[in-house]
Amino acid sequence: MKALSIKALLWGYAVLSMTPLFVMVLSSFRQTSEIFDDPLGLPNGLPLGNYVKAWTEASFSTYVVNSVIVVVSAVLLGAVVSLLAAYPLGRSVFGGRSLFTAYFISGMTLPAHLGVLPLLYLLESLGLVDSLVGLILVYAAGSIPFNVFVLTAFFRQLPHELDEAASLDGAGPFATFWHVMLPLVRPAVATVVVFQFVPLWNDFFYPLVLMRDETKLTLSVGLTHFFGEFQNDWGTLFAGLVMTTIPLVVLFVLATRQIVAGLTAGMNR
Repeated sequence: MKALSIKALLWGYAVLSMTPLFVMVLSSFRQTSEIFDDPLGLPNGLPLGNYVKAWTEASFSTYVVNSVIVVVSAVLLGAVVSLLAAYPLGRSVFGGRSLFTAYFISGMTLPAHLGVLPLLYLLESLGLVDSLVGLILVYAAGSIPFNVFVLTAFFRQLPHELDEAASLDGAGPFATFWHVMLPLVRPAVATVVVFQFVPLWNDFFYPLVLMRDETKLTLSVGLTHFFGEFQNDWGTLFAGLVMTTIPLVVLFVLATRQIVAGLTAGMNR
């Protein structure tokens, strides 16, 4: 009986949380006059006019492409660098290991926005201001401390007998990392990828500071232009918001199992 009550409570909370999303999706298929006449009403069919208008007339396609390029590249680059750093920190014993670990963790204690002025000067000297490459490097570097912290903990939890067995089979350090260790920490990799993808996809600060050309804006900053241009066209606004949300929903659906496995891995040992 208690279990049923908890399930009913969780389902009720889920429905309550999802209601705004359902309203947003339904409103994206309606005209502004229909939304004002009946805010919670159903659309007449599923016309895609608002989506076509947002994609073509509002430069939404440009913002989406820029965001995908920047965020996917930054997440992948940050994950690769973090894996290469976390593996020796988690599996090897060498002088200064604790110092290196503390150095990476210290990056999580400093507010990144405090260093925006030196960062801006550095990127300007490298010619990377108003450049997608510069934004990718900033995002990738900012994700490394958290990624290394999480991945190092997972590498340390793996039995050391795996290294010995791989060595007896003739595998070198890189082969052991690639064929033995990396598949075992896949849940952790999925966890850090999702935990970095979401804030980077929604980040407003760095694109606002570093980007000048409107054709290079990401979704977060591009939405402000979008809202200013279509502030009286609510149907198109909702269509733009739906398109902004879809990549996050798809990512969570595809990676849910790996995320749960990563978050609960420590409980199984």
